[in-house]
Amino acid sequence: MAQSVYARNNVRVLGSLGPPLIFAHGFGSEQRAWRHQVAAFRDKYQIILFDHVGCGRSDFNAYSPERYSSVRRYAEDLLEICEELDLNDAILVGHSVSGMAGLLAAIAEPKRFRQLVFVKATPRLLNDGDYVGGFEQPQLDALFAAMSANFYSWAMGFAPLAMNTPDMPELAHEFAQTLSSMRPDIALSSARVVFQSDCRTALPLLKTPTLILQSGQDIAVADEVGLYMAQHIPNAQLTRIDARGHLPHLSSPTLVNQAIKDFLEHPEPRQGTQTQAAAGGRWEQRTG
Repeated sequence: MAQSVYARNNVRVLGSLGPPLIFAHGFGSEQRAWRHQVAAFRDKYQIILFDHVGCGRSDFNAYSPERYSSVRRYAEDLLEICEELDLNDAILVGHSVSGMAGLLAAIAEPKRFRQLVFVKATPRLLNDGDYVGGFEQPQLDALFAAMSANFYSWAMGFAPLAMNTPDMPELAHEFAQTLSSMRPDIALSSARVVFQSDCRTALPLLKTPTLILQSGQDIAVADEVGLYMAQHIPNAQLTRIDARGHLPHLSSPTLVNQAIKDFLEHPEPRQGTQTQAAAGGRWEQRTG
């Protein structure tokens, strides 16, 4: 059992002292994307890293479209890792879809998590009435068609748009490489799950203290999403950092690390920061 879980998700545990701190990557990424956070937190926390099935160095043979037909399956994988490592009161930092996997996992087994951090997470990418997710269905259909027609060409074009760091082209290259390392069939199937998922009804069920970390100019997640989650998660704090793109933990690691550190050490907003009540959540602006 233990070997299969470790091999399936390429689980790595760094250190044995301090509270467990789990880092979970988003679509098309892998655990190495958290290297700046690992360097910042490994002295005080036990770091747990893993790759979602179909990404990084996970066991691609463990993937099937039927098995991973919803975000809930990724949440179940996360809980299996927690069970195998006997983790309770862990802290989860989840990027993009991993934020929603963490949401579902914490609702199902709240004892496993004491705090959650959502880095550019979203409950739904599709616009729906008054809800602004950022995409219309024809846009997603075109995205899936482009992936199907020439996945590697799509990955090379999508990565710079997602990263949005023209002054640091090496980061777009890195993301393009991790995207391209996925099997095209797995990438397309999992993209459909991620881009079409809807976790909005689960938000009010989450009781775990949560930091919603947002940055601007993101092709994937609309700016309005952060406030929406803060308004619908009972114990949430929204912090906006002065960064751009969908992977700020890579492009602006100092700001991300400081926001996480402050939340873990001081869940309440610090005096002197701008805060705004948000019907069940808090809003905070940080620029450094």
